[in-house]
Amino acid sequence: MIIQPGIAKANLGVSREDVTLEDHPLNPNPDSRWNTYFKDNEVLLQIDKDVRRLYPDMAFFQRPTDYPCLLILDPQNEFETLRKRVEQTTLKSQTVARNRSGVTNVSSPLKTTPNSLSEYEVLPNGCEAHWEVVERILFIYAKLNPGIAYVQGMNEIVGPLYYTFATDPNSEWKEHAEADTFFCFTNLMAEIRDNFIKSLDDSQCGITYKMEKVYSTLKEKDVELYLKLQEQNIKPQFFAFRWLTLLLSQEFLLPDVIRIWDSLFADDKRFDFLLLVCCAMLTLIRDQLLEGDFTLNMRLLQDYPISDVHLILKKAKELQDSK
Repeated sequence: MIIQPGIAKANLGVSREDVTLEDHPLNPNPDSRWNTYFKDNEVLLQIDKDVRRLYPDMAFFQRPTDYPCLLILDPQNEFETLRKRVEQTTLKSQTVARNRSGVTNVSSPLKTTPNSLSEYEVLPNGCEAHWEVVERILFIYAKLNPGIAYVQGMNEIVGPLYYTFATDPNSEWKEHAEADTFFCFTNLMAEIRDNFIKSLDDSQCGITYKMEKVYSTLKEKDVELYLKLQEQNIKPQFFAFRWLTLLLSQEFLLPDVIRIWDSLFADDKRFDFLLLVCCAMLTLIRDQLLEGDFTLNMRLLQDYPISDVHLILKKAKELQDSK
């Protein structure tokens, strides 16, 4: 339900008193359109919260797009933007979060101050920020894929894709950034969606198996480093979960993330190569890890110190060729 239920009837001149039980906001029926609308609001609020803070070190996502969705912004169409829906929803006084386990947490918000509002500044009517385009992509994806819907972290996957299309030097291609991003994001999620599904964690396609695969690969390539991490009880869940689930998008600057993804997507066994990239990241700091204690090593792994992605990719290719 993208638009608010009841709008169609209102446009036909049907009064509020004529609204049927099935179309009533207080209808307890779980299959009612209003119930779906309210559930969608919970998902939308989480998406909205995440996309507004997407790559906060960059101004790009806060800037207006040159190609807003005119169908939605045209006042004659009376379509409700997602931004307006978030502002008007009755759930706006609460923070709703859904984690990978499917648990929904509702909490009261902190009091806002004038300074905190600057993070959520919106553009004038008729303009649309890049984060709003990303929000629409994620919301539509969640609607079309109710089995997984939206899970925190998907915003970090779609961000680099959209940035790449929306900054294309060819204006004709840039105009279709939203559609191209949605297509690529949907296809990418078809390959990595199991990482976001809690019930699959311990299966052969789940994230736990992949994290253990990082360590088994490391054991083959550098048994001394592997034993050191085992001795300190540094589990792959402590760092590799984020590396694998978000495709390293949180570990490096956006241009470097795009460079890494170029190599991942160009490889026939792209996610096997991702495991090798993770191993390369470990072996490149092996001396520090071998000398450090648990605290120091955890700091190294959660705030990776090497920023030269070309060095990391070169090492990963060496590991791949040494098989």
